[in-house]
Amino acid sequence: MNKYLEFSKLLFSIYDEKDIELNSLMSEHIYFKVGGPVDILVNPNNVEQVKKTIDLCKKHNVPYFIIGNGSNILVKDGGIRGVVIKLCKLNKIAVNGTEIEAECGALLADVSKQALANSLTGFEFACGIPGSVGGAVFMNAGAYDGEIVFVIKEAVVLDDKNEIKVLTKDELELGYRSSIVMQKGFVVISATFELKVGNHESIKRRVDELTARREEKQPLEYPSAGSTFKRPPGYFAGKLIQDAGLKGFTIGGAGVSEKHSGFVINKGNATAEDVLAVIHYVQSTVKDKFNVELHPEVRIIGEEAK
Repeated sequence: MNKYLEFSKLLFSIYDEKDIELNSLMSEHIYFKVGGPVDILVNPNNVEQVKKTIDLCKKHNVPYFIIGNGSNILVKDGGIRGVVIKLCKLNKIAVNGTEIEAECGALLADVSKQALANSLTGFEFACGIPGSVGGAVFMNAGAYDGEIVFVIKEAVVLDDKNEIKVLTKDELELGYRSSIVMQKGFVVISATFELKVGNHESIKRRVDELTARREEKQPLEYPSAGSTFKRPPGYFAGKLIQDAGLKGFTIGGAGVSEKHSGFVINKGNATAEDVLAVIHYVQSTVKDKFNVELHPEVRIIGEEAK
């Protein structure tokens, strides 16, 4: 029974019917392809709709959760109570000289393509990251020795009072997979990246090289959330997991990738419970063998199945 059905009627004053989904399975909205239903999912077309939705949720004490492309989220089998605000439609990208301004729902791969098209260098590292700009700023996403902190100039956010605020690079407090946005529960609306003029062919070669490396070394043929664990200080998670003899380890439909031990994958028809069981087993085994604690990089949300 969806206890927020009455509340959903208030959202029709903000949204067209096509932009509101009731009891939508989160498995259809995240890369892991697991997760139970959310009571209400909305797809805002602009910042004003985002603000109004958050205001309504706060006024009526309805929990809400923000997602983008769903590439770094694991939703439990019981799903999510309240409202999920999915920001993928806010995806405009504008190039101004050596700066690229991108809305939160713009894919990093598309920003990378715009950088290449305009012979701008610095964003090549993100060409294969499947997330969107909002999530990338939220967690200071990175790959291949690059991170968002190296290229960002500023971000527009909704603060904890639901007011628009511009945060500079320093004010964002970007650390390893962390930011002030994450700490304070802000919502990223857009970000401006400051790049440099480069040689188009050199940029393309680097993008092609990183794309080939990703396709060769990562299990892209299976649903996952990318690197499952954060890098522990002084170690590599994938190497620890492999040395613990866990490559290919499986519970139910989930397992440790045989291609890259740092990835927990959905091998087919996995439940979130399967994925979590693999994550917890890997953590306990690595702790027992090497006395190193692994912390998930993937965000785990939602409720257990009843």
